[in-house]
Amino acid sequence: MSTDSTPNETFVSHLVELRTRLLRAVVAILVVFVVLFLYPGPSAIYDVLAQPMLTTLPKDTRMIATGVITPFMVPVKVTLLTAFLVALPIVLYQAWAFIAPGLYKHEKRLALPLIFSSTLLFLLGMAFCYFIVFKTVFQFIASFAPQSITPAPDIEAYVSFVITLFMAFGITFEVPIVVIVLVKAGLVSIAQLRSARGYVVVAAFVIAAIVTPPDVISQLLLAVPLCLLYELGIIVARYLQPSRKRELVPDTSNQD
Repeated sequence: MSTDSTPNETFVSHLVELRTRLLRAVVAILVVFVVLFLYPGPSAIYDVLAQPMLTTLPKDTRMIATGVITPFMVPVKVTLLTAFLVALPIVLYQAWAFIAPGLYKHEKRLALPLIFSSTLLFLLGMAFCYFIVFKTVFQFIASFAPQSITPAPDIEAYVSFVITLFMAFGITFEVPIVVIVLVKAGLVSIAQLRSARGYVVVAAFVIAAIVTPPDVISQLLLAVPLCLLYELGIIVARYLQPSRKRELVPDTSNQD
């Protein structure tokens, strides 16, 4: 009787592995969430997020909450998102560990650098958004507010707005990683990337016009870094081009 695994058994084993990796990622996020919920607490975390907007509001003006449970749910939502960011390296590792058995050894050697650099770049994108973009955009918007009104942004709308920008800038800062991976995988060449510069510039400004507020400053603050990071990816990828000799046998060693 053959001991080889059937396709159904292989499929089930993959589902079990996927469930295990997802559970580990979720548990990591929940553990961090509980810690942050206890200290410093959802209110303190939200206050940090709201600081860029509060600095542009008139003195003694606060944000408002129009929903009954909004003052509770919005800070909790922000805390959960913060927990996800803190646990992001673990989440990325679990995703990598799931796909790693089907990769070659030279591809596996990229695991740690990719996890570290992608996490760092995403957080750098969010930091750039928080410390530079928010301050610039909110001051620009406040400068157009008529003297006859007192701005009082709703906290739910504010969180939705900042999360959209956080995601936009976080993903934008991942551009060098995407470029490097494409080159390392042999899907594109450095020459092709250079020839596509014009299309990238146009795409950068189109994306910026879609995801940012309708002002030139915020659009430039997204489009220009995207183009610069694309160039950075080309520079780094030039030194990391795949060698002609490939390892043809996937590494079947056990994963953690």
